[in-house]
Amino acid sequence: MAGFFIAEGDIVVGRALRAGYRLESMLVDGKRTKPLPGEVPDDVPLYACGPEVLIKVTGYHLHRGVLACFRRRSLLSIDEALTGVRTAVVLENINNPTNLGVILRCAAALGVDAFVMDKTCCDPLYRRSGRVSMGEAYSMPYARLGPFPQDLQLLKSRGFRLLALTPDPAATDIADLAFTEDDAVGLLLGSEGPGLSAESLEAADERVRIPMSGDVDSINVGSAAAVAFYAIQQARLKR
Repeated sequence: MAGFFIAEGDIVVGRALRAGYRLESMLVDGKRTKPLPGEVPDDVPLYACGPEVLIKVTGYHLHRGVLACFRRRSLLSIDEALTGVRTAVVLENINNPTNLGVILRCAAALGVDAFVMDKTCCDPLYRRSGRVSMGEAYSMPYARLGPFPQDLQLLKSRGFRLLALTPDPAATDIADLAFTEDDAVGLLLGSEGPGLSAESLEAADERVRIPMSGDVDSINVGSAAAVAFYAIQQARLKR
């Protein structure tokens, strides 16, 4: 995808720099006294203004004192994104930037090596997604797939066992799974509310669930992702 993306806040900007994204320019609070985040090249244009002007220029009431404009990189192919990957998260119709940011931050923290998305998912480099993920996902390889469930076969053909997360009580308890260190696993997550499509559920190798207590039928997709990522980590230790 050509063009640019905006990173917000020192930590997020620093992680974008460490991930190798090219910094084009920065806009900072004119009252700033602390050093700039990361290794900012000397030739990068730096602009400064007061907080009120910063809000008016950007339209953001929450800007954390620094905004940086980075150049996007070309999207990876599915082969490039999945080379050497043992655990991937596969996203269908995750169109809420906050949910996407939570999922990607949890993925980076809990052993997920890469992520792939269908075309209906929102942009992982969108400012809010980057802020919520704290820039953790900038270093993760990712690719866009075509329509589901057809393109899920691309993962299966590369040896991935596809697990569909669902609240269906008939699904396998995710705590009962077991994998070897070399098994390639792809966890399918669907949008908040509708979840995975019936077609994607059918295409998965196995349906898995997180057991719920009381009358609660499901939890937020970001929270569910964290639990599932940890369970997959633990499943690798059983063999």
